[in-house]
Amino acid sequence: MTEQELIRSIVDYFEKNIFKNHIASSLKKNAQLKSYSINPIVVKYLSKVLEDDYTAKGVAKALFYPRVLGTSLNTSFGTRVQNMFVDLELASGSLIKGMDIEFVDKIDGRKKWCQLKSGPNTINSGDVKPLLGKFIKTINLARTNKAFKNVNNTDFIVGVLYGEPEELSMHYKTIDKSHPVIIGKELWHRITGYVDFYKGLEEELHKSIVSLDTKEMIHKGCANLEAEIKNSTLFDF
Repeated sequence: MTEQELIRSIVDYFEKNIFKNHIASSLKKNAQLKSYSINPIVVKYLSKVLEDDYTAKGVAKALFYPRVLGTSLNTSFGTRVQNMFVDLELASGSLIKGMDIEFVDKIDGRKKWCQLKSGPNTINSGDVKPLLGKFIKTINLARTNKAFKNVNNTDFIVGVLYGEPEELSMHYKTIDKSHPVIIGKELWHRITGYVDFYKGLEEELHKSIVSLDTKEMIHKGCANLEAEIKNSTLFDF
């Protein structure tokens, strides 16, 4: 597969499994009142903030906006991309506990076991010691298997999907002292074999995103939820 063909395949995967899936979910599940766990005091306050009154529309916005624009998409992003690497045969799912994917590094030719992270600030201080412990335990276990006799610390990596090396948090830099933390351009180069793949992918994803039809998503989803709220016995307007 050429570089452009691979970029197109990934963009198509993002469109179908991330962007359009999010739009569909916003218009279906997120527009249904039963999908929410409601704090009646907080939702009343947020309605006042958004609409300067306690109304069905204000409650709908208070529930719908955070769900659609909040952390859920970011949370699922890494898992979707992990599946994409496997589905497009750029990597295989790892059989080693704690690792997400396995792939042959296109730069050094060695097999890599990789734990994927989304961005340069996606772990906190409490994640560092458990992650390093997991790496050490995994490597020690691997070395008892003859198939892994030549394995070394640099074969077990953390792969960060986007960002620049200078953006990595101190937590990642601590991990990098014993296990490589590979981010953005270099990670995509090692997985695909194309030096400027990351830049090309960014450009094509931008074109894809601006062409998406999202004009009515927020309005329609919120309106459907508002209609349910008006007919619900949970609220007294």
